[in-house]
Amino acid sequence: MPTHFILIKKGDTMTLDDLKIEYDKLQLKYGAKELDSIYNGGCIDNPDICFVFMNPTGKNIASNKSWKGLKSPWIGTKNIWNLFYELKLLDKDIYDKIKTIKGTDWTEDFANEVYNNVKKHKYFITNLGKCTQIDARPLPDSVYKEYLHLLEKEIEIINPKVIVLFGNQVSSIVLNKKNSVSQCRKKKFEKDINGKKYKCYSVFYPVGNGRFNMGKSIEDINYIIDNINEKILV
Repeated sequence: MPTHFILIKKGDTMTLDDLKIEYDKLQLKYGAKELDSIYNGGCIDNPDICFVFMNPTGKNIASNKSWKGLKSPWIGTKNIWNLFYELKLLDKDIYDKIKTIKGTDWTEDFANEVYNNVKKHKYFITNLGKCTQIDARPLPDSVYKEYLHLLEKEIEIINPKVIVLFGNQVSSIVLNKKNSVSQCRKKKFEKDINGKKYKCYSVFYPVGNGRFNMGKSIEDINYIIDNINEKILV
């Protein structure tokens, strides 16, 4: 049994900061040695939605070792923020600035501003794998599975109303069943973590090779948002 698994299971009061130690160990094992782990960010107290992506790349400027601010997903990138803006989960002034400036012009203060806006809209952004790669190379299931119990602990800590899983690979690993997003759109799954059932939905990956599916992602997430507090999600 891996040492980091024993550590996580011993404590009943783990925090998100405690988990960073484990992520950094796995960065050395699976990520680019010259880059840092990227953790998570947003609302950490019962968010409406926890969005789970795959893993970060060096395009996130917060992975640079000289970056002393938030180590949160998608810092210094543009395309994913189109999704959140279209979902009305990002204020227009923030979105306009993201679209106007170069990725390398993000400052630590602006990253805080963006993630304060994420927090305001009550969602949480994370990756299943926190191991930053130089590029968007595919990772085998075995690497993501090393992170699964850590993601489960994250979910326990933040206690989201709904979890959105992006893409077939992430969905299959988190739900522990072979999953095809195209075959289960708007279908609710339940994931048991330490005796509590969390509502999960599989959604098309909306960026990179999946950018042509962003419209479907928006449609499905809007369905989830519209029904978060309705009986259909209970």
